Amino acid sequence: MSVYAGLDTSLDAVAICVIAETGEMLWQGKVLGDPDAVTAALQRWRDDLVRVGLEAGATSEWIGGHLVDEGFPVVCLESRHVKAALGAMTVKTDRNDAQGIAQIVRTGWFKAVHLKSAAGQRLRTLTAARKAAVRAVTANEQVIRGLSRPLGLKIGAVTRVRFEARVRQLVGADRLLLGIFEPLLRMHRCLRENLADLHRLVLRAVRVDPICRRLMTMPGIGPVTALTYRATIDDPKRFRRSRSVGAYLGLTPRRYQSGEVDRIGRITKVGDSETRTALFEAANVILRPTTRWSSMKAWAMKIARRKGARRAKVALARRMAVTLHRMWVDEQDFRWSAA
Repeated sequence: MSVYAGLDTSLDAVAICVIAETGEMLWQGKVLGDPDAVTAALQRWRDDLVRVGLEAGATSEWIGGHLVDEGFPVVCLESRHVKAALGAMTVKTDRNDAQGIAQIVRTGWFKAVHLKSAAGQRLRTLTAARKAAVRAVTANEQVIRGLSRPLGLKIGAVTRVRFEARVRQLVGADRLLLGIFEPLLRMHRCLRENLADLHRLVLRAVRVDPICRRLMTMPGIGPVTALTYRATIDDPKRFRRSRSVGAYLGLTPRRYQSGEVDRIGRITKVGDSETRTALFEAANVILRPTTRWSSMKAWAMKIARRKGARRAKVALARRMAVTLHRMWVDEQDFRWSAA
C-alpha cells in the first residue's frame, strides 16, 4: 500500500498526517520539534512511504535533512505553492496544514525545493551572519548621524575606520555630548571588530574552497559574492541547464499571457535575495570604466547603449549567474575573450 505523509514544522512541535493513496487518513498527531521524534513517528510506515512532504521554512532543512539521512523519501515544497493550495481552508491549524501538505504530495501538485547539504547550510549561515554584522554597523552609524544632525554636527563622507575619530573631532570637549556619544562609539568599535572577525572567516573559507577560487576568476566576483553564490546553489547538478539559474535567482522577467493579452514585466525577484543583490553589485563593478575589458563587458555595454544602464546591469547579473554555473559544472576558469 502506498502511503504519503505531510509535516507542518515549527520550532517546538511538528504536526504529522499520514494518508493512503486513496486520500484516507491513516494517522494524525503531533510530536516534539526534533528530527528523532519525527523519525520515530514515521517508522511504522517506513517501507510504504512514497513521499514525505514538508514546507520550506526555517526548520525544514534541519528536519528534512535528518530524514533524508535516515532514508525517507523527503520532498521540500515551495512555500508559495503550499500557501496557494491551502488558501481555500476556512480553518487554519497545524493539524489541517499537515493534512493539506499530505494531500499535496499525494496528488503531485507541487514544486520541490532543494534541501541544502550540511556544508552548504554552514556556508549560508556564515554569509548571513556577516551580512547581519554589516547591517548592524550601518544602523549604528545612521543613529549617530541622526543624533548629531540637529546639533549642527556634519559628519560628512568618511570611511568606516575614520568614523569614530570624525565624531570625536566634532563633539570636542563638550562633556554632555561626550557622555551621549561615547556608548554609541564603543558599540561602533565593537561591531566593527565583530564584522572583521566574520570577514576573516569568510576569507578563510574561500581560501580552502577550490570552487570559490574558480568563481573569483570572473571580474566583479569577490570572496563574499563567491561564497554567497556557492552556498545558494550548493549542488550545480540539480540544474539541467545553466540558463535555469537565472530564473531560480529571480533575474528573469515576469510574464502574464491570457487570450490576446501578453505582458512582460519586471524581473520576478523570487529566490535568494542576497545572492541576487550580490550579483547586481558585481555587475556594477564590471561596468565601471576601470574594470578590464572582456566580451561579457562588451555585451553589457551594447545593452546599456540600447536600453539604458539599469537594464544592462540586470541583464549582466543574469548572465553572470548563468556563466558562473557553467564554470562550476565544466570546472573551467573565466575566459576573458569568450565569456
